[in-house]
Amino acid sequence: MNVSADLSILSLVTQATLVVQLVMALLILISLGSWTAIFSKALSIRRANRETEGFERRFWSGVNLETLHQAASNPRHKTGALERIFEAGMSEFMKLRGRGQEVDRQAMLDGARRAMRAAYQREMDALESRLAFLASAGSVSPYVGLFGTVWGIMHAFTGLAGLQQATLASVAPGIAESLIATAIGLFAAIPAVVAYNRFAHDIDRVANRFESFIEEFSNILQRQR
Repeated sequence: MNVSADLSILSLVTQATLVVQLVMALLILISLGSWTAIFSKALSIRRANRETEGFERRFWSGVNLETLHQAASNPRHKTGALERIFEAGMSEFMKLRGRGQEVDRQAMLDGARRAMRAAYQREMDALESRLAFLASAGSVSPYVGLFGTVWGIMHAFTGLAGLQQATLASVAPGIAESLIATAIGLFAAIPAVVAYNRFAHDIDRVANRFESFIEEFSNILQRQR
């Protein structure tokens, strides 16, 4: 019973060396940051898909472009990413069109496309935020845990120097506490890697929808008088 109590996870963590405890604390912080980023990014991607679908339904329902532009330009109206891209392109097109003969048709189309591309980049930067943290957490956490494992095992075998007779029971606590660091590292890394791959795929799909809309809206502007 004493052996099982001494080898419980809580006792191993509390009796671990300072370096191993610091490694565990760092990995727990990384894990908490990863889960915070995972929930936040999942909600933002879901919201982006919902807002994109809603605006696409309104856009292809035959509503006048100027009516859509007025709604998107209203500061009281909550706009989504795709609607902001549309508003940027439509505003630039109308501004250049208002100059009359000073700007030719191709220049108006190019200006609208550049405005939409700039808005597209801003929206993608917002969607891709925190992905770098998930990638770093997924790739670094196992090595941080491995460092704690190596340090704990080294400390355990160093403690055998003062013993007349070395047994498995004398090194078991040190090895066990070091393996906990590896387990925590994997616990922090695996969700981060899975979430990063999933979010990267979802964001690529959203980006394709944005790019397709930019091309289709550019064709519509080209047909406008």
